[in-house]
Amino acid sequence: MQTLRATRVRLKCPDDKNLPDVEVTVLLACEEHPPKGVEPVVWILLTSLPVEDLGEAGEILQWYLCRWQIEVFFRILKSGCKVERLQLELTDRLELAISLYLIVAWRVLFLTRLGRTCPDLSCEVVFTTEEWHAVHIVAKRKKPPKEPPRLNEMIRMVASFGGFLGRKADGEPGPKSLWTGLQRIRDFVLMRDTLRALPNCV
Repeated sequence: MQTLRATRVRLKCPDDKNLPDVEVTVLLACEEHPPKGVEPVVWILLTSLPVEDLGEAGEILQWYLCRWQIEVFFRILKSGCKVERLQLELTDRLELAISLYLIVAWRVLFLTRLGRTCPDLSCEVVFTTEEWHAVHIVAKRKKPPKEPPRLNEMIRMVASFGGFLGRKADGEPGPKSLWTGLQRIRDFVLMRDTLRALPNCV
């Protein structure tokens, strides 16, 4: 249980800076009745958005709870997709490239979360038959089964190509090993399709 309080304040510029004052909403979230011997959780959040009622205050708090996932999303976009290394001269081309990479970053984060929250889903919810066949052949060194593997099993196989070891203490795959593994899937599918097209090959 927690209490939420909000008020609008004006932050004044330091005397040596010629900048205008900034008006923000201060949201105070206090945990009530924490477990015995545990310090209560107290958050002070600043936002440019106005808060008029309890519903809006709760919404701001929910956004803050998503902050870490937002940080991970942009780490995927910057480090995985390397969007900051784009060297495009025209604005429309840059916007198009960023839009595409936003979708890629979303898919990596979506797979990371989905594999943990819905591990028993069929992997064909998000992977094509060609993709999971190729991954299974490379990871297991044998023909793929008739039924697609569970999503969590598939994600672990993909992440293994990105450095995920899958030891008991390793937990679930993170976005970095997953985005590296996803890049390699394309090569596996291409090689399998090429071998199948050649005589006397699988």
